[in-house]
Amino acid sequence: MIVTLTPNTTFDQTLLVPTFEKNRTIRATRTAQSMGGKPTDASFILGELGTPSLALGFAAGVMGRRVEAMLHARGVTTDFIEVGGETRINTIIVSQEGWQTAITTQSLEVTDAHVAALIERFKQALAGASVVVTGGTLPPAMKPSWYAEVISLARERSIPVIFDADEPNLSAGLVGRPNFAKPNRDELSALLGHEVTTKESAYQAGREMLERYGTAPIITLGSEGALAVLPDRAYFIPPIQVEVVSASGAGDGVLAGLASAISQGQPIEEGLRLGFASATAVLLQLGTADCRKADVERFLPQIELIPYVA
Repeated sequence: MIVTLTPNTTFDQTLLVPTFEKNRTIRATRTAQSMGGKPTDASFILGELGTPSLALGFAAGVMGRRVEAMLHARGVTTDFIEVGGETRINTIIVSQEGWQTAITTQSLEVTDAHVAALIERFKQALAGASVVVTGGTLPPAMKPSWYAEVISLARERSIPVIFDADEPNLSAGLVGRPNFAKPNRDELSALLGHEVTTKESAYQAGREMLERYGTAPIITLGSEGALAVLPDRAYFIPPIQVEVVSASGAGDGVLAGLASAISQGQPIEEGLRLGFASATAVLLQLGTADCRKADVERFLPQIELIPYVA
C-alpha cells in the first residue's frame, strides 16, 4: 500500500481572473475547489488513476472534513488525526495574462500529543506500506527535524521514501536519507546555497545532492522540462507542449507516478513516465493537482526519457 503523510493538510480555492488591479473589484471568470498539500495531492492523483493509497496526517474543522470527502470520492483511504484550528485554505489566483500567485495560510493548531499520536499511527501504517510519500510545509508548532524522524522510521524498515519540501524542511528531511526527492530549481538553489540557472548546473547540483545525502533528485525545471539524476544514470525529460491552465500541483503528479511504480516493483523509468504524464495532465485543469485519467493515458506514450551525459 502507498502511504502518504501530510502534516499540513490544505484545501485550495483557485480563481481565474482576466487581470489584476489594486483597489478594484475583480470578477473571477472561473473557480475551482480542490486538494492541496503535496502528499495528499499525490493520493488525489493516484485515486484518479485507480491506484489505492492511505493518506495520513493532521486535519481540522469543516475544511478538514471537506479534504477527507474529496479523497474518499477518489477511493483514497484516510486516517487523519483531528487537531485544533482549521485545515488551511490557500487561494490560487490564475491570470489570463499568463501568471499565477498562491496566497498561503497557517491555521492548524498542533500539540506535542498530536505529533506523538501521528508518529504512532505512522508506525502502524508502515507494517503494510510499500512506499511512503511525505513533504510539504509544517504547522507552526512542528520543527523541520520531524521529517528526518519519520523518513528514518521508514528507511529503517527498508521502505522506500519519496520526499518533497522547500527549505528549511528539505535539508532537515534529507538527513533521514529518503530514496528520492523532487526539488524544483528554486528549492535546489536554496538547499545548496548557489543558484541553479541552466540544465547543466541543475545536473551538477543534482549530483551534489546525491553524493551528499544519498538521495536521487528528480529536478523540475518548469517549462524547460526536468532532470532525473539517478546513482548510475541520468535522464532529461523534455516537456510536452500544452496550453497551461494552471501549474498548481503539477509536480505532485511526479510524486504519484514514482510511488505507483515503486509500489508495483516496476523500474523507476516507468514511474518517471507516469509521473510526467500525470504532471502534464494536471496543467490542463484549473484545480490544484486535478487531472483526468484519459489525459494521463494520452500523454504517457509521449513522455521521453533522454539519457543525459554531462
